[in-house]
Amino acid sequence: MDDRPPFSLARPPAGAASWHDPAEHWPRLTRATAHLDPPLAALDLGALAHNAFAMIDRAAGKPIRVASKSVRVRAVLDAVLALPGYAGVLGYTLAEALWLAESIDDVVVGYPTADRSAIRQLAADERLASRVTIMVDSVEHLDLIDAVVPPQGRASLRLCVELDSSFVTRALGHVGVWRSPVFTAGQARVLAQHIVSRPGFELVGLMGYEAQIAGVGNRPRGNPARAGVLDWMQHRSIAEIADRRGAVVEAVREVADLEFVNGGGTGSLESTSADASVTEVAAGSGLFGGHLFDTYSRFRPAPAAAFALSVVRKPTPQMATLLGGGWIASGPAQPDRLPEIVWPEGLSMQPREMAGEVQTPLSGRAAAALAAGDRVWLRHTKSGELSEHVNEFHVVSGDEVVAAVPTYRGEGQAFL
Repeated sequence: MDDRPPFSLARPPAGAASWHDPAEHWPRLTRATAHLDPPLAALDLGALAHNAFAMIDRAAGKPIRVASKSVRVRAVLDAVLALPGYAGVLGYTLAEALWLAESIDDVVVGYPTADRSAIRQLAADERLASRVTIMVDSVEHLDLIDAVVPPQGRASLRLCVELDSSFVTRALGHVGVWRSPVFTAGQARVLAQHIVSRPGFELVGLMGYEAQIAGVGNRPRGNPARAGVLDWMQHRSIAEIADRRGAVVEAVREVADLEFVNGGGTGSLESTSADASVTEVAAGSGLFGGHLFDTYSRFRPAPAAAFALSVVRKPTPQMATLLGGGWIASGPAQPDRLPEIVWPEGLSMQPREMAGEVQTPLSGRAAAALAAGDRVWLRHTKSGELSEHVNEFHVVSGDEVVAAVPTYRGEGQAFL
């Protein structure tokens, strides 16, 4: 049996690349995948490598923990983790972490768990317990774990405390995401003391995700006024979280010898890595380069991943209808959560129908030329939603498909 990885990543040479020219990039993907029937997902190897190394450069020496929820393809996780500059996985459920930990020796679960079956599995296996770190933000999480498996009957469990990294101002209120109740250095220290005082737990990490910086593009299309507000907010939020996180880390380190302090996301690699209290950064979506990142001024990933759908009907001579299309990203139900039609250019969705579960009607100057059987390329907004809709990615290098790699779904896994 051949255990070699299906592909590896190397830093691309400097200079122009095909993805900068839509008229070159999308027809090339069409040629490479012409023997395949849509719906299909393609992963451009050169663009993926570009994104992976660009993120290393932006992290400025801090190791990147790969956020698996934004990838959900084990071959991609393996290829990225083989690069100097990446270390460990930030998972999204404990069941997923246990699955990954069979081959990856450092998985932090980015969210608390109430999966009793998975807790029992973790607690019963010292090897898994040494590889997986679970997230907590309250004493209730400790109580839940102890109720499932008492400390005297389990391996010691590695814990990470999550810090709420939202930004709170009188003008804007709470900006960010509602995650942990731990906001101050005092609150973090109290929770850390509870953890170290209880048997069966080991406090090894601290994590904070500044979503208002990492997950919000500061150049929204057609809205310069909002761009100004976002610049103001993000500039002040970067300074505030650096000060507050530094105080939290200092307080917790007085209680426990932390192995890591994790922060950030694809959109905040520069500012998070500049925080002296942070030992590693997290990122994942930037590898695939969804169109969400077209609204950021600080960087621009290549469109490494995309999907093609077939035209299956012509409701009018000037229109064309795709089979499927409603591959919607998480977040507020707004147009920027929809897939973006990228090729052929000159296509648009119908305002009263948009991207549908089984059909997406299109109009625009290019629609009349489309016939049944033609394909249309779309880009996803974030990343995870794409992998949840296909069983595999077709890896394209140049004008050919060089590998087909399964998604989590293709491996029969649906964790969330």
